[in-house]
Amino acid sequence: MNILIFGPNGSGKGTQGAVVQKKFSVPHIETGVIFRDNIKKGTDLGKKAKAFIDRGELVPDDITIPMILNRLKEADAAKGWLLDGFPRNLAQAEALYDALKKEGMALDYVIEIVLDRKTSKNRIMGRRLCANDNNHPNNIFIDAIKPAEKEGTVVCRVCGGALSARADDQDEAAIDKRHNIYYDTKTGTMAAVNFYKERVKVIEVDGLPGVKEVSADLLKKLG
Repeated sequence: MNILIFGPNGSGKGTQGAVVQKKFSVPHIETGVIFRDNIKKGTDLGKKAKAFIDRGELVPDDITIPMILNRLKEADAAKGWLLDGFPRNLAQAEALYDALKKEGMALDYVIEIVLDRKTSKNRIMGRRLCANDNNHPNNIFIDAIKPAEKEGTVVCRVCGGALSARADDQDEAAIDKRHNIYYDTKTGTMAAVNFYKERVKVIEVDGLPGVKEVSADLLKKLG
């Protein structure tokens, strides 16, 4: 089963990707990891990509897509894959679709986690890190994992530890910039999703409920 997954920052896309990976025993392939692996191994494509990254420029699609295809051809992806983080815009969606077709790789499903922009932003800015364990989920905007309060201070809901916020989670300009790309229906990520809706089975999942509810809905729709 070959799948693309989409969702704005704050939608829980990574969490749901892990659920799909476990259920169907397919690798969860993130484009950022592909870049790092190619650069670390010193592949020809990795060297070309590094040159652009070192200049602070975006890596062109004619380098990115071959790297992705090489990863999708590896042994662990023989029975399927879940690709996360690409495409980010309409042009990339068209190029990836054509490249997969040329390689004879079927795209079975596209998962879209639907979440409005305001909620997505709140979830990012509401994340809090526990000083004792970063895996203790705390978010001031999500009732199910809202931090506890002790003597007027907000503390970890799991262990009572001190909480802090990541600086990048509070960078509204950076969040808005990422969301401007994602929610753009003309050339951005939403335009890419709409492109696939005309060609592939797209499974829409409401990202508003809790993690377990979203997972249950997603797995039900995937069959």
